[in-house]
Amino acid sequence: MSAQIQDKVDFLHAQVWIEPEPVENRIHGTVTYQFEVIKDVDSVYLDAVNMDFSKVFIDGKKMDYVYDGKKITIKTDLKKGGQHDLSLAYVAKPKQTVYFLGWDDAVRNNEQVWTQGQGKYTSHWLPSFDDMTEKVEFDLEITLEQAYTVIANGKLIKKEPLPDSNGYTWQFDMEKPMSSYLVGFAIGNYNKKTVESSSAIPIELYYEPTDVAKVEPTYRYTEAIFDFLETEIGVPYPWQDYKQVPVQDFLYAGMENTTCTIFSNQYVVDSIAFVDKNYVNINAHELAHQWFGNLVTETSSEHHWLHEGFATFYAYLAEKDIFGEDYFYWRLLETAKALERFSGDDNGEALRNPNAGSLTFYEKGAWALVMLEDRIGEEAFKKGIQNYLNTYAFKNVTIPNFMDEMEKASNMALADFETVWLENTHFPYGEVVSFLKKKNTSIQTYFELKDRIGEEPEQVESVLKRAWKKLKSTQLKENLVLDYGSKLSSEFLSSILDSEDVKVRQAVVLSQAKIPAELRLQMESLLKDDSYTTIEAALYRLWSDFPQNRSRYLNETDNITGFPNKNIRLLWLTLALVTPEYNPDFKASYFDELSGYTSSEHHFETRLLAFEYLKNIGGFTDTTLKNLVEACSHHVWHFKKSAREILNGFLQSEGNTARIRGLYPLLSQEEKQYLEKTLAE
Repeated sequence: MSAQIQDKVDFLHAQVWIEPEPVENRIHGTVTYQFEVIKDVDSVYLDAVNMDFSKVFIDGKKMDYVYDGKKITIKTDLKKGGQHDLSLAYVAKPKQTVYFLGWDDAVRNNEQVWTQGQGKYTSHWLPSFDDMTEKVEFDLEITLEQAYTVIANGKLIKKEPLPDSNGYTWQFDMEKPMSSYLVGFAIGNYNKKTVESSSAIPIELYYEPTDVAKVEPTYRYTEAIFDFLETEIGVPYPWQDYKQVPVQDFLYAGMENTTCTIFSNQYVVDSIAFVDKNYVNINAHELAHQWFGNLVTETSSEHHWLHEGFATFYAYLAEKDIFGEDYFYWRLLETAKALERFSGDDNGEALRNPNAGSLTFYEKGAWALVMLEDRIGEEAFKKGIQNYLNTYAFKNVTIPNFMDEMEKASNMALADFETVWLENTHFPYGEVVSFLKKKNTSIQTYFELKDRIGEEPEQVESVLKRAWKKLKSTQLKENLVLDYGSKLSSEFLSSILDSEDVKVRQAVVLSQAKIPAELRLQMESLLKDDSYTTIEAALYRLWSDFPQNRSRYLNETDNITGFPNKNIRLLWLTLALVTPEYNPDFKASYFDELSGYTSSEHHFETRLLAFEYLKNIGGFTDTTLKNLVEACSHHVWHFKKSAREILNGFLQSEGNTARIRGLYPLLSQEEKQYLEKTLAE
């Protein structure tokens, strides 16, 4: 009923003003919507969760309204053809979608506010539209008393100082309409570097001042990615500017708010981290969404392939442009193997299933496009993509809309493609492996070698040795070592460590359950390798396998932090604590440092590693337990879930329930309620 009523009006423009009060987790706001009446109507509504309204006007006249905590409905008779203004003033206290971080701790300059509208709904902080088919031009104005940087959709056109504080009002202008879930903002202590695409689009790259040395590796290839996607897609970037903002404890890897991607600060990396974990794929994926998702938007989640499959596909093409064809095809093989494992357990999902998971929408979705382009040819594929984007620009789309454009561009019937790739739950692994073998000689060689080894498994080393010198592909060598490294002699592994690059050396250490004594010296050299994954694996293996050298290994790796989640430092602290002879006078400070990483000022990935290590060495103090209970209510669900599992495990041991009950005076009401429920189960 309500959707039918809403079809009678078309919302065109929103002038939004908000003032976040971060300490109170509250937002004051006003919004004025311009809308047209398409058919006579007796009410209009907006989605709005847990808000208090102080003003509801249409065309300057105060209106009666009905509000049920989720939706505000304004009863009024409006005639077809009229254009009206709907104005609301409100206060929101969002329990999701807006996240206020760092305002209640003693750490300076870590304060942030940021949004995540997709899957969480912008209607928690702005009266708007949970329905993706209502597209509006949103112009945001944000007042903040604190002297932090504010970033939002659109172009910053004005920044006015406030008379009575250090803050400003920031005014942003959008030129085109978008769905409400793409409205977003971020606030924090940021500097920025501005670059420009070849088509003169300004690209603002934000970073925290302490991360200035990481700006280049974090945003490496950004202009190349932008230029590549504009050329490859063949439709100009549809918005007036682009911004990228890293934030703490983000729910996902990144989110493509229109013109304003927000992403996890775990991708703010140095050049060593770049080898194993970098922002390139996410950078390209979120940028591709500016066309696929933001310019053309699904009508409902049944058509989610049109967002995630397409962004994943174009991100892989951007990586192919940067890192080469070998990288691209091996990446596709990796995702094909994951899909085969998933599909093979009878868990396979159709791309048309609105409840499918990420593996299906992203990776199977990308594969569908790889195979569609192969089927109809690159020229027809590009023409179909361009027609699709131009026809449905700033509108909503379905899979049949897209397939219709591809059939017209290719002059082919594609019903059988739809059956195999969009409707079947099975993943056609045999077909994609044949495709990959045809496209990439190193993958062809990989399967030939695997077949040969399968016929004579005791001859693994001789088969690989005979082939090795002729192998040119790093990806091929890395995968062969990961598959068969445990069956190779020390002599052969030694020659690989001496002559191969960082990823192949890494594969050697990852493939060893125990380091042979003959390889000890070479493995020790990996403690200085240009890869944090390699250093972490080598440190743990060497410490385990050569106990007489533990102090030396710890001395060599002190002062290495590792990835942003501090993987090496946390392992180092744990090993230092459980090595009795190592720096006994510093044990207390090591323990305090490791325990300190469980507190809420640290990223949830760091906290989870610290909790796991402390659990393994029986090191939970009252402070750590309080941090663990707090983590059980965290906004990132998989961290929350892991924290709850650790707490439940802790409660299984005798006497620990009493320890937890002893923390009650230190806990918030929400934490006490969670504990009561947990202890009662």
